[in-house]
Amino acid sequence: MSSPSSSTQCTGIPLPIVKLNRAVLLAGISVAIVLQQPLLTTALFVIILGSVISGRKGSLIFFIGSRLFARQNQSAGTEDPRLMRFNNSIAATLLGSAQLAFLFGAPIAGWILSGFVAVAAAIALSGFCFGCFLFYQFNLQRFRLFGKKPATGSESKNGAVPAE
Repeated sequence: MSSPSSSTQCTGIPLPIVKLNRAVLLAGISVAIVLQQPLLTTALFVIILGSVISGRKGSLIFFIGSRLFARQNQSAGTEDPRLMRFNNSIAATLLGSAQLAFLFGAPIAGWILSGFVAVAAAIALSGFCFGCFLFYQFNLQRFRLFGKKPATGSESKNGAVPAE
């Protein structure tokens, strides 16, 4: 019998786990909205926050998905862990803001913020990852603003690049 870590030796996050993450968010928030239970969104916030802070090690969804989809994960495609953490950071920010809204007596705002996460998860499950698009745009704009660092060895002692 293989160990659970053998199915996660790849550097990326297996796509079945990525889909499980999206499905858990969509289902959890949908049930919370139908039942009008903000505590369900609190539970999702805590679950997602663990993965944002600690990556795979702190992700309950990764832990469950690694065992549930062990065979599928071995041959599945993968997603960059940075992208997964970026998407989970957006979800955690929105769900955390929703918790503040619920706490301060603005349940409509809380449900709207939670709904954004559910809609993004539904769209991602249907094929277009909005968080992935934002991640790409963020990195593109960062490159445009800051560019590449000069190659090592072409800098003078004060850090300036010599004129040619």
